[in-house]
Amino acid sequence: MQPIDPFILSDAGSCSVIVSERSVVYLPAHFHQDPIRVLHELLAASSLATLVSMTADGLIASHAPMMLDPDPAPYGTLIGHLAKANPHACAADPAVPTLVIIQGPDGYITPSYYAAKQEHGKVVPTWNYTVVHAYGALEAFDDPVQLLDVVTRLSNRHENPRAQPWAVSDAPGNFIQGMLRGIVGIRVPITRLEAKVKMSQNRPAADQAGVVDGLLRDGHADLATAVLRATGN
Repeated sequence: MQPIDPFILSDAGSCSVIVSERSVVYLPAHFHQDPIRVLHELLAASSLATLVSMTADGLIASHAPMMLDPDPAPYGTLIGHLAKANPHACAADPAVPTLVIIQGPDGYITPSYYAAKQEHGKVVPTWNYTVVHAYGALEAFDDPVQLLDVVTRLSNRHENPRAQPWAVSDAPGNFIQGMLRGIVGIRVPITRLEAKVKMSQNRPAADQAGVVDGLLRDGHADLATAVLRATGN
């Protein structure tokens, strides 16, 4: 059974909320964050993205590491690649924006963390998470120079922290050219960007402190740090 958080339920009733064209993700004011900052932070921590596009046969989804180029302003362009055998890039309807989902730390929050459990017991579980939704038309490219630039930049980004980083140039050139023929580049110029950071901001300060302490005790330091950053407690 999915945990229910009564503190973020809408008064509109089940399935009767009017969806605004300006914001598709459900975003209570507690959890609103600067989407550009959150996007940069999530991509710096983990670049795996989920792409969801409309095709003539319905929705298609793929997963790929992506990076962000700053242009065009204000949001920039997400860039990555897919296997050429993956029909996603060719099948995506260019008239319908692709949704790119990038997730950050997430995890279960037990009511036992809350000071309110001892005070009155009127508490239930919830789930904390960070997510960015980026929208834009999916574009494909197969120019080998551009593809080499994409795979080189992606590799360097994840290899550079290593003591002895691997480089694309370490592999034989003809081998790399053959590998490039098996992929297709993708880019999504972002036209709309939304970020949601749900990290117990709607709880009283004592409960927030209890969440941080509890997560640390249970070995979830990354999630505890995210709660601490979001709440200041």
